[in-house]
Amino acid sequence: MSNKIWFITGTSRGFGREWAIAALERGDKVAATARDTASLADLVDWYGDSILPIELDVTDRDADFAAVAGAHEHFGRLDVVVNNAGYGQFGFVEELSESEARDQIETNVFGALWITQAALPFLRAQRSGHIIQVSSIGGISAFQNVGIYHASKWALEGFSQALSLEVESFGVHVTLIEPGGFDTDWGGSSAKHATPLDDYADAHQAAAEARKKRTSAPGDPQASGRAILKVVDAEKPPLRVFFGAAPLDIAKADYASRLQTWEEWQSVAVEAQG
Repeated sequence: MSNKIWFITGTSRGFGREWAIAALERGDKVAATARDTASLADLVDWYGDSILPIELDVTDRDADFAAVAGAHEHFGRLDVVVNNAGYGQFGFVEELSESEARDQIETNVFGALWITQAALPFLRAQRSGHIIQVSSIGGISAFQNVGIYHASKWALEGFSQALSLEVESFGVHVTLIEPGGFDTDWGGSSAKHATPLDDYADAHQAAAEARKKRTSAPGDPQASGRAILKVVDAEKPPLRVFFGAAPLDIAKADYASRLQTWEEWQSVAVEAQG
């Protein structure tokens, strides 16, 4: 098929919006979800019937299933399902409240899980489809002040890798997009912040300086639209792909350190086996 039917969560801004535009611009059709569909009014005016706006809070499992079913009924099929909705929760691990921790997992993990579960019966039945999970370089590495965000993305990475093995025989692909720093409002108005503890003041300053260096050359969200089209059009799409120039070096350093430590402690690992 030259034209694809997309279901994208979190299309009000950032990657979700840019990817919806990229798909619509080339003639694809998009079921676009947002907490407030008024944010999609300009896209509806411009693209007309090619876009189906859906009001959705991804933490509502029943609403997720209804939204996916409604999109499938409206367009007749689903080819690309993008779990993009999510946000960043800032705060050192000790600083997080129970509600902050639970809300992060509810949105970033369970929201993606419910949409994935809702879409799979349709994709299995048609023996095709592509699930795109928006992870992060923070899905394979970790930095100070975003520990619970990392927990959410590591969980997403884990169930998505298992999922890729479970559905490959049905012709369904799974790809984890792992962006570095991009010029979106992920760290701005869409982020949430725990109340800091005084004892961590110096550590917070160091964490902020390190993050500033990591994000000193942010990626262009509009360019990511062209990149996502290459991923979904690939005959053999990757399970994982970085978006942005910085993540590869971060991953290389992190995994080199892990391998060195595992090798140094292999004698203890063998001893533990008995």
